[in-house]
Amino acid sequence: MHFVKSHGIGNDFVIIEDTEGYDISELARLLCDRHFGVGSDGLLIYEESPEADFRMRMFNPDGSEAEMCGNGIRCITLYAYKKSPKRSFKVETKIGVLDCEVTSTQPFKVRVNMGQPKDIRSHLLQMDGEIFKLTLVSMGNPHAVKFVDDVSVVPLRELGPKIENHPDFPNRTNVEFVQVVDRGHIVVRVWERGAGETLACGSGACAVAVASIVNNYTDNLVEVTLPGGKLNIEWDRDKGIFMEGPAEEVFSGRIDDEYLNSRLRR
Repeated sequence: MHFVKSHGIGNDFVIIEDTEGYDISELARLLCDRHFGVGSDGLLIYEESPEADFRMRMFNPDGSEAEMCGNGIRCITLYAYKKSPKRSFKVETKIGVLDCEVTSTQPFKVRVNMGQPKDIRSHLLQMDGEIFKLTLVSMGNPHAVKFVDDVSVVPLRELGPKIENHPDFPNRTNVEFVQVVDRGHIVVRVWERGAGETLACGSGACAVAVASIVNNYTDNLVEVTLPGGKLNIEWDRDKGIFMEGPAEEVFSGRIDDEYLNSRLRR
């Protein structure tokens, strides 16, 4: 099986095409494993689409399928660009067809219209005898945003899974802790549903930008700094949320078919 390994500001993915005959959830768990597989934060599957240039499916390391992945869509756009170089792509996802524009090739950058945020609301979460004031945002996938004074001291590996799996979120949720630097800049740490702590989350960057704007902490154009790098997010109330950032191919290779067959049911 041929694969490509790519990353978007440290959020890394294995990209494949041929999945016929495989249980994709099992395949994702194996390929994302950093000891027994290739190792990544997610598995991206490139498929043909009758209504777009191609279809993207994304699976988490635990085998669950995600509705959307912002860094992943930039990486798979780079993959598509190398197959057929052009400046714009329509990508079918579980949340609809999204427009992706290649804004630079050296370095490779993509601007994605992520659509409009939905279900924006405040939420008081009771946990461990405390009340956490959250802003909930859906970017097709759920996000719980908590504003803090200093993200560096947040016990993310303790709080992240507790919030992700809290009974208030029966389908689980992504979790972001946000520090506001000024009206055009925020710093974020991410706990991704099904993946844990990651260096970046594109849909999460969009969600925290929305949360910052609706809480009047920032203006509509926001630079989001994550552990892996920076994304530029702009919220146009008429057109949607635009995310711009880089994507890089790290390497490509072939996974031994006998090894796959010995590990997976077909």
